[in-house]
Amino acid sequence: MTPFIAELIGTMLLILLGDGVVANVVLNDTKGNNSGWMVITTAWGLAVFVGVTVAGPYSGAHLNPAVTIGLAIAGKFAWASVLPYIVAQMLGAAMGAFLVWVMYKDHFNRNNDPGAMLAVFCTGPAIRNYVSNISSEIIGAFVLVFTVFYITGAEITPTKVPIGLGSVGAVPVAFLVWVIGLSLGGTTGYAINPARDLAPRIMHALLPMKGKGGSDWSYAWIPIIGPIVGAAIAALVYMQFH
Repeated sequence: MTPFIAELIGTMLLILLGDGVVANVVLNDTKGNNSGWMVITTAWGLAVFVGVTVAGPYSGAHLNPAVTIGLAIAGKFAWASVLPYIVAQMLGAAMGAFLVWVMYKDHFNRNNDPGAMLAVFCTGPAIRNYVSNISSEIIGAFVLVFTVFYITGAEITPTKVPIGLGSVGAVPVAFLVWVIGLSLGGTTGYAINPARDLAPRIMHALLPMKGKGGSDWSYAWIPIIGPIVGAAIAALVYMQFH
C-alpha cells in the first residue's frame, strides 16, 4: 500500500464512521436517534482509531491537511509530499461521505430537517460569530497538532521502543480527538480538519436529497482556515522547545 492510498483509505474510514454516527443520531427513524453528544464524540474518537490503525504503518496516518501542514512546518514531513497527502485526504473524505449517504439513504428520504441533513456531512456553529468560531477551530486544532507532536515522538524506555501512529499510537490519538470533542466541540462541532469538513460539504451539495437546503458556503472557510492556522501555531510553538 502506498502512502497516497493509505491516506485515502484511512480518511475514508474516518469519515464513514464519523459522519455515520452523526447520521445515526440526527436522522429520523434510526436506531440511534437522539442518543446525544456523548455518542457522537465517542464514535468520532473511535473512528480516528480505525483510520489511524489502517493508514499508520504506510503513511503515518495524518488523515488531516492541518496535521500534514503542521508536521511540514516543524520539519517533520517533506513539503513535496504535502499536496499529494491533501489530495488523498480530500478524496477519501468525499468517498466516506458518499458511503454514509448510501448507508442512510432511506433515513435521508424520511428526514424533513435540512439542518440535520447538513450536520451529517459538515460542521456548523452553535452561535454564528465568525471571530469566536474561527478562534474555536484554531484552539481545537492547536491542541490536536501540538499533542500529536509528542505522541509521534514518544518512546518506551529503557529499550527505546517507538510509539508511532500505528496500532499502538492510534489509542492516544483516539483519546485526544475524543477529549477535544467533549471539551471544545460545543461551539463549532470541532472540525479541526479541513478535509473532514470541505469534502463532505461538497458531497452534500452534489448528492440528491429532497429538501436538503443549502450547504452553508458562507461558513465553509472557518473549518478550513481555522485548523490550518491552529496547526501552524502548534508547529511554531513546538519548535521553540525543540
